[in-house]
Amino acid sequence: MLEWDLSALFRDEAELEKLTQESTQVALNFRREYEGRLAELAREEFLAALKAYEGLHLDLAQILSYASLCFARDTSMGGFYAKYEEKCKKIEENLLFFELEFCALSTEKSTELSHFCEDYRFYLQRLLERKKYQLTQKEERVLLHLSSTGGAAFSRLFDESLSAMKIPFEGKKLGEEEILSKLYHPERRVRKKAAKNFGKALRKRAGLLSFILNMIKSEKKSIALLRGYENAEISRHLSNQISQNSVDALIESTRANFCIVEDFYKIKKQILGFETLRDYDRYAPLGREARFSFEESKGIILEAFGDFCPEFESIAKEAFEGGWIDVYPRDKKQGGAFSHAASPRAHPYILLNHTDQRRDLFTLAHELGHAIHQKLSYSVSFLNQDTPLTTAETASVFAEMLVFDHIKKRLKGEELLALYAAKLEDIFATLFRQISFTCFERRIHAKEDELSYEELCKIWMEESAAMFGESLKLSKNYASWWSYIPHFVHSPFYCYAYGYAQLLVLALYGLYRGGECGNFKALYLKMLSLGGSLSPKELVGSFGFDIEDVNFWHIGMGEIKKLLEEFRLKAGGKAC
Repeated sequence: MLEWDLSALFRDEAELEKLTQESTQVALNFRREYEGRLAELAREEFLAALKAYEGLHLDLAQILSYASLCFARDTSMGGFYAKYEEKCKKIEENLLFFELEFCALSTEKSTELSHFCEDYRFYLQRLLERKKYQLTQKEERVLLHLSSTGGAAFSRLFDESLSAMKIPFEGKKLGEEEILSKLYHPERRVRKKAAKNFGKALRKRAGLLSFILNMIKSEKKSIALLRGYENAEISRHLSNQISQNSVDALIESTRANFCIVEDFYKIKKQILGFETLRDYDRYAPLGREARFSFEESKGIILEAFGDFCPEFESIAKEAFEGGWIDVYPRDKKQGGAFSHAASPRAHPYILLNHTDQRRDLFTLAHELGHAIHQKLSYSVSFLNQDTPLTTAETASVFAEMLVFDHIKKRLKGEELLALYAAKLEDIFATLFRQISFTCFERRIHAKEDELSYEELCKIWMEESAAMFGESLKLSKNYASWWSYIPHFVHSPFYCYAYGYAQLLVLALYGLYRGGECGNFKALYLKMLSLGGSLSPKELVGSFGFDIEDVNFWHIGMGEIKKLLEEFRLKAGGKAC
């Protein structure tokens, strides 16, 4: 199957509507039974209430997953999505009291309940950690009702605008994914024209896209003020279960190693024989670069996963055969790629826009890694399944490394050199570029006033130049490319989690490849199966690593330097 089978969630809208109505009534009954009474509940009664609360959130996940996936495969269905968002808000409104009331309990009572509800202890402890940022129930209700007309509305506008954008190219009208795939074309003329036309299309929407980002910035500022967050990014660190200091150390370490990026592109410039490397040359293939159809990608990934462990291969097979994946780009389909955890009552759903490029092989591996992680985490209670971004990206990047190591054994000469270059560029995109994005976000969110399109472009160019150094020249056309990055709109300050995961995975993968940890596979599967039921520090600690130690980041950086040196040798030992 090459498109989603959503029947695992609902067979039709009638089933969707039936569960929505039933859940609305159950949520109302739940509120009537428990609101204002948590303090007087015995431990067994509280556990029963907590399980009922969890069941209602399972309903919400099922309903919203179906509506959002319908919208993702056809962005003209915005009205349908909005309809069920509003219905779900009515359900959520009747559940708002529960977490607020639990956090308002005495320390003695909340501690007693947390220890009794063993399977939910970490979830309840995390609620208490965020207690100081909670508002009153009336205030939370206001924010809930306004949410769909705030950042969520601008996110939808962004998606609809970008998916409707058609870029003229050699007599055709291409979507975002199709035009960006041209940046990997062997002919410089094609890359330059694609970059120019894409930049022109973005500039035509400069006013709209600038306004959307400014409104996201304004909403983050308002919420930070209302909740008492120290800055706009704190809420992301809380959900990621890591400290500001840890994030600062990651960013500092990464920026200090931007020279790795500069060294790589200086070597690439020499291989290509260009006097000046331009921004549209970043992904220029080195010689003949392999292409992979979806079927070929499927075969390679199943082999690579099977070599690692049977569980990875089994879940991937289920995904390929069970309608988990929507494969090809088409009109009105959302761009990019994702794996949506959906609900343990169904299975994860993967969105691709496969165009047979080498990078599409690794995108498929990446999203299947997410899906495997999500499927394994169904083993813990639903309230504990939500994995923080810092560890949510672990399985996806690890899966890419498995595929890289698998196919590099098959290739020689030009193709192997191209593979190494592409892998390093993927790491740069996952680590250095994402930290550059985070620095861009930090600067714009630190500004008090609304930023003009020109100001946004200036900051974007400054942060991009810091990463590339003197290795390539950024064109004026590149200045607008901040405006198509979805994470700036959908999930501000998301990007550093990719870098966090990339360095974590490189450290873990080095441990796996070195064979120093005899029970690595068992530990790794256990880590994925635990979902969000333990903190990242505890999960990673099982491998003997301490993510709070600044030296931890040096392990991952060392692995990148090894790859760069291998690439340099395969390029004939060319020096910078």
